[in-house]
Amino acid sequence: MSARAFDAIVIGAGQAGPSLAGRLNDAGMTVALAERHLIGGTCVNTGCMPTKALVASAYAAHLARRAADYGVIVPEVGIDYAKVHARAHQVTLNARTNNEKWLAGMERLTLYHEHARFEGPNAVRVGGDLITAPRIFINVGGRANVPDFPGVGEVPHLDNSSILALEELPRHLIVVGGSYVGLEFGQIFRRFGTEVTIVEKADRLIGREDPVISDTIRQILEDEGINIRLKAECISLIAHPDGPAIGVDCREGPPVAVGSHILLAVGRRPNTDDLGLEAAGITADARGYITVNDRLETSVPGIWAIGDCNGRGAFTHTSYNDYEIVAANLLDGQDRGLHQRLPGYALYTDPPLGRVGMTETEARKSGRPLLVSSRPMTRVGRAIEKGETKGLMTMVADAETRRILGAAILGAGGDEAIHGILDMMNADQTIDALRWAVPIHPTVSELIPTLIGDLRPA
Repeated sequence: MSARAFDAIVIGAGQAGPSLAGRLNDAGMTVALAERHLIGGTCVNTGCMPTKALVASAYAAHLARRAADYGVIVPEVGIDYAKVHARAHQVTLNARTNNEKWLAGMERLTLYHEHARFEGPNAVRVGGDLITAPRIFINVGGRANVPDFPGVGEVPHLDNSSILALEELPRHLIVVGGSYVGLEFGQIFRRFGTEVTIVEKADRLIGREDPVISDTIRQILEDEGINIRLKAECISLIAHPDGPAIGVDCREGPPVAVGSHILLAVGRRPNTDDLGLEAAGITADARGYITVNDRLETSVPGIWAIGDCNGRGAFTHTSYNDYEIVAANLLDGQDRGLHQRLPGYALYTDPPLGRVGMTETEARKSGRPLLVSSRPMTRVGRAIEKGETKGLMTMVADAETRRILGAAILGAGGDEAIHGILDMMNADQTIDALRWAVPIHPTVSELIPTLIGDLRPA
């Protein structure tokens, strides 16, 4: 059987793939897009959109319980989880449908709802068809990692995808993993009325953050009644008579935590193990992430890896930026690369954490002279007015170049306010330029110049 030739093949319809397919289509190229599961990838189907819909419902419940603090009388707060679940699912369904309609309207695009596997450096088997192209883009994303814990094959457990399929609230959710995914789900279900225990192997939550951020987040969660178990050295899954359990072997507290459901939130792995990378000669690292250079080119000319599967970013916005880099270089005559991207992200607990650049810990390891600053949200007028004063702002800058190295805003609106700092860093402006900005009052962002004014030698 002869192969069908295209100008480009895109494997995976996550955040980067469809956007790139659209640009290539608009440039007059014939494009094959292969997606074995759901259009939209992690963000639309099991990530940002449904989980942030749950965050919004959980926040509404939390605010309703605090209504009396604002002089508002709410007789009783109940949770209709079937409706919560349906709302989150509808957000996903709407986004996926819109993506499908968008792709269907592309004149030169052929969409395959099949698994794709390489049979050579320019040949891909999609279902029963063999297709070829001089340009191939891999955008297959990732999935939840399942560690080799004792008992993991015998005791039922959830991951970030399957927990979204629950139609009833867990009685007691045990979350294994005290990082971004685990903390978000933990707070969501606690606010819905579920008992929650978070088990973390390290001695603090979200270890990549500065200790003051980790400690503050822990206090926020504990204040809401979440049980935090740290230093869990020997984690195992146990079939207990009272329900699924986790053996934690912590230095403090009971050695076993018994719940009704277990959520494993201990990282991600790329969906590259069944792509036939070896048939194309594509190099991957020991964890399965495809090796790319600064321009997102793989070890094989004419093949690029974009999105989570390249290990160079684990967020929707970094995946989209991968698309932007590739499109700019291929279609716009530019010279763009990963080195130009500032690391920025958010943790969507409430209050949220907005983060950009280095932590103070990372900056200190660089050995450069530093300026540091910190301000509690109790001194932020907007937070006081909203009655949401938990958290803090931090910033670290280079004392010689007077450039901001990094910042964190853990507090009301922190995921939005951080962009004022991110944009100035991206524009390579000094702290003096941002110091004399005149932000709008009353906002969280108005405290950024004050935070800069408080910078002192570390």
